[in-house]
Amino acid sequence: MTSSTAADRDAATRAATQQARPGGPEAPVLAARAPRLALLALALGGFTIGTTEFMTMGLLPEVAAGVGVSIPTAGHLISAYALGVVVGAPLLAVLGARAPRRRLLLWLMGAYAAGNVLSAASMSMEMLTVARFLDGLPHGAYFGVASLVAADLARPGRAGRAVAQVMLGLSVANVLGVPAATWLGQNLGWRAGFVAASVLAVLTVLAIAAVVPVRAGNPDARWRTELTALREPQVLLALLIGAAGFGGMFAVYTYISPIATDVAGLGSGSVPLVILMLGLGMVAGTVLAGRMADWSVPGSLVVGSIGMAAALLLFYAVSPYGWWLAPAAFLVTTLGSVLVVNLQLRLMRVAGEAETLGAAMNHASLNVANALGAWIGGAVISAGLGYRAPALAGVGLSVVGLVVLVAALRADRGARTA
Repeated sequence: MTSSTAADRDAATRAATQQARPGGPEAPVLAARAPRLALLALALGGFTIGTTEFMTMGLLPEVAAGVGVSIPTAGHLISAYALGVVVGAPLLAVLGARAPRRRLLLWLMGAYAAGNVLSAASMSMEMLTVARFLDGLPHGAYFGVASLVAADLARPGRAGRAVAQVMLGLSVANVLGVPAATWLGQNLGWRAGFVAASVLAVLTVLAIAAVVPVRAGNPDARWRTELTALREPQVLLALLIGAAGFGGMFAVYTYISPIATDVAGLGSGSVPLVILMLGLGMVAGTVLAGRMADWSVPGSLVVGSIGMAAALLLFYAVSPYGWWLAPAAFLVTTLGSVLVVNLQLRLMRVAGEAETLGAAMNHASLNVANALGAWIGGAVISAGLGYRAPALAGVGLSVVGLVVLVAALRADRGARTA
C-alpha cells in the first residue's frame, strides 16, 4: 500500500514537472501545429500570387477597354508578367540564396504588394505593361524558397505533399480569389482587383512574420555555384518540359472569357463560373499530385503530359456546346496541376547543390509557358482562326512537352545505369 502510494506520488510529481516545463505534454501539440500553420501562411502567399496572375485573364476585356487597346493586345500584359517571372526567378534566387529564408520571403511578398499597387495606379497600356513586369519579378523566387521551407518542415517521405500544400494556395486562388476578383473588377472597375491583391500580399507578410520559423539560407551559396545548375542537361530539359507542356493550358486560360462568351455562347456572367471550374480542377490536381509524387515523380509527369494533350483536345471538341465547356476546363487544369507539382520536385532533385535556383526556376519555366501560350493563342486568333483555335494549338505544345519528357527520362535512366 505504502509502495503503491509512493509510486503514485512520484508519477504525479513527474507529470506536474513536465506540464510546468516548456517541453511538457503541450509542447508536442504545439510542435505538431507549428508546421501546419507555417504551411498555411506559405500557401496564403500562393493564394495571393495565383489571384493576381489569373485575375488578369478573367478581366482581360475590362482591362483592354480601360487602357484603350484590343483584347489580343491586352494579352501582352500576361506575357509581360510572365517575362518578369522568367527574369526574376533566377536573378532573385541567386542573389538571395544566402539570405535567411523567412526574411527573403517577407521581402519578396512586400515587393509583390508594391507591384499590385502600381498596376492599379497605371493610366496607360505602357505603364501597366511595366507594372505587370515588375509584379512578376518576385513570383518564381517566392515559390522556390517557400517550397524549400515546406520540404524542410515535412516529415520523412512527405516532402511531395508539403510542397503540394504550398502550391494548393495557387489552386485555391482559382476557386475563390480569381472568381471574386473577376466579379469585383467587373462591378467596381478592373483596378479594384489589383487593390484587393495588394491587400492580400500585406496579409501574407504579416502571416509569414508570425508563424514561419526562421530558416537559414545556404551560407556556402555563390552565384557561380547556383548558375551551374543551368548547365545541367536534366535541369534544362525539365525547364523545356514545363515551358512547352504547360503552354497549352495558358493558350486556353488567357482567352477563357471570350471563349465562354463568343464560342460557347454563354453570357458574360458565366465567366466567373467557368473560372471557378478551372480553379476546382487546379485544387483537385494539386491534391492528386502530392500523392502521385510520393508514388513516382517521373510516372506522374508522364500521366500529366498525356492527360493534358487529351484534355485540350476534348476542350476543343466541346467548347461550342455551352456548359460542356466547364468540365473540359476542369480536366485541363487538373492535369496541369499534376505537372506543376511534379516538375517542382524534379527540379529540386536534379539541380543538386543549386537548390534555391532549381526550385525557383520551375515557375520561370511555367511562365515561359504562360507567355508562349498567350502569344500563340493571340497569334492564331489574330490570324482569323477564332477563339477556339488556341486549344488546338495547345495540344501541339503538350505533345512537344511529352516528347522532351520521354527523352529526358531515357537520358536519366541511361546515366544512372552507367
